[in-house]
Order: sequence, then C-alpha cells, then structure tokens
Amino acid sequence: MPLNTVVNGRDGSSRIVLSEPSGSRAEVSLYGGQVVSWKNERREQLLYMSTKAQMKPPKAIRGGLPICFPQFGNFGALERHGFARNRFWSFDNDPSPLPPANQQSTVDLVLKSTEDDLKIWPHRFVSSVSPFHVFISWLNIQFHVCLCCCSFELRVRISISPGKLTIIPRVRNTDPKAFSFMFALRNYLYVSDISEVRVEGLETLDYLDNLMRRERFTEQADAITFDGEIDRVYLNTPTKIAIIDHERKRTIELRKEGMPNAVVWNPWDKKAKSIADMGDEDYTTMLCVDSGAIETPILLKPCEEWRGRQELSIVSSSYCSGQLDPRKVLYGDH
Repeated sequence: MPLNTVVNGRDGSSRIVLSEPSGSRAEVSLYGGQVVSWKNERREQLLYMSTKAQMKPPKAIRGGLPICFPQFGNFGALERHGFARNRFWSFDNDPSPLPPANQQSTVDLVLKSTEDDLKIWPHRFVSSVSPFHVFISWLNIQFHVCLCCCSFELRVRISISPGKLTIIPRVRNTDPKAFSFMFALRNYLYVSDISEVRVEGLETLDYLDNLMRRERFTEQADAITFDGEIDRVYLNTPTKIAIIDHERKRTIELRKEGMPNAVVWNPWDKKAKSIADMGDEDYTTMLCVDSGAIETPILLKPCEEWRGRQELSIVSSSYCSGQLDPRKVLYGDH
C-alpha cells in the first residue's frame, strides 16, 4: 500500500513523505506547499536543490518545485513569483471535487487568502486584450484596476506513482468580485551536465525573451541546447515536452494541461554568482522547464474554479548512432 507520513526536518519544518511500493518517494514541505525532493526507485534525486537553499521564512526555497501565484515574474509590489511559495500551507481535508487517489501516494494541501495577502495584492481585471496590454496591466497602467480585495482558495494535489510525479493545482474565487492571476509550476530539474541536455517539443514556437526586455522571437533550432544564460517564456506550447539528459541516458517527459506557456531558465555562471541562495557552480546541474499561464492571466468570475495538471515522468532513453531518437521521445513510440 502507498505510504504517506509526516516528519520534522532539521530546520523544524514539517514535511510529508510520499512513497510507493516500487521504491520511489517524494518530500513535500508545508512551507510553500512545495515538493523539495523526488527520487526514483534507485533513490536517485530527480529535482535540483540549491546547496545554499534556505528552508524558512521569509525566503523562498531555491529548488524543488515551487508554486508561483498570483504572479510569475517581478511586477508591482508583490514578491517575485508571488506569495504562495512564501506561505505556510495546510492539509486539505476536503479536496472535492477531485476523486479519491486510491492507487497513489497523495497529499492534498490548501492555501487560503489572509488579510495580509489581500493588502499587498490588488486584483486586476483583465479582459480580452493583447499580450502587450496584459503586460502593461501588471505595471499598474491597465484601464481597470480593482482596489478592493478578493478572497481565494488555492489547492494542490501532489501524487507519486512508479516513475511519475503528478501535481493538480486549483484556484477558486470565493469572493463576489472577479479577479485575474498568473500561475506557474517552476520545475527545478536535476541534470548531469547542462551542456549535455536538450529540450524538444518547443521548436518553431514563438517566445518572449526576458533577457531582451520580453521581445518576441521564433525558435529556430531543432532542439534547445545550452551554452549560456537563457530565460524565455514559450507561447502556445504543446501538452508534452521532453527534457533529454544524454549523460544519464534518461528523459523527463513534462505533460501539462491548463497551462499554455513553458518557461526555460538557466542562469549560467555569471548570474549564478549573483544569486545569494545559489552555489556558484549549481547552474551546471540544474535546468528549469516550467508549466505556466503567464502571457495572458486567467480571469476568474465569482465562484469559478480554474484547474491545471502537470505530470513529470521518467523515461529510460537509449542511444542510436550516438543520438537519442526524438520521435520516440515526443510521440511515445517507446
């Protein structure tokens, strides 16, 4: 039977340990509602955690799988990537309307709005406008700014099964006023060597380059490879993306629903040295490939609920003439 236990970390924080019969396990921190570890049946770590990560408020945890809400990026007075990753979550004893997770090791968590959250988050109404105007709205120059505060409930179900980590986030508007928000799951993946990694599934797509003031470009490469800093928001992305680690002969498949954007980020050497809670050489063994709703914020009317879904799966890759066969990775012919 799947196991689900609560342990106290050395830093005094509470963690939920999820495990399943084949031997894989995950650890979830109540601080941030965040997955901080995911290991396969051979106890190999699959998520990056910074060698300088801080596990207590007010600093967000650098690594694992942070939940970014109600914004992604750095706009206005909110903390970068929102406040959800800087708050203590609670166990959700009523995760309806999700069905019971009978065959998986699962934990349901909830974050409800507080007066302090609402003071720093003036919810903006976002209608059908261009991405440019959406971006401008987050700089407080949008036509409609709601100065009143709205309440919300952010729920997340985290489950593991053999070779798979599943996260189902939900945001519910519990207020009579509409509001809009951004959302992202930041996936800090642990890789053998960033220079030996490639990302497939984003070719020919448009992206916003955060290193070029969010200028829009079209991806020209057959696959994304890494030889310097990268920070891009890919638009209208497919439901499946493959992250291929040549050295480990392993592929991580990212499947997502309800989150049309994908962020690809690695700080490289110079930026890594400027990040206080990241080791100088950490960039060589990490890569963020995120699921998100970022370009166009989600508008929720009163009593409405938004739901997303993300699955990270481990696929054992094989070499063919020294190269992985991308058809097997992208189209499931394996």
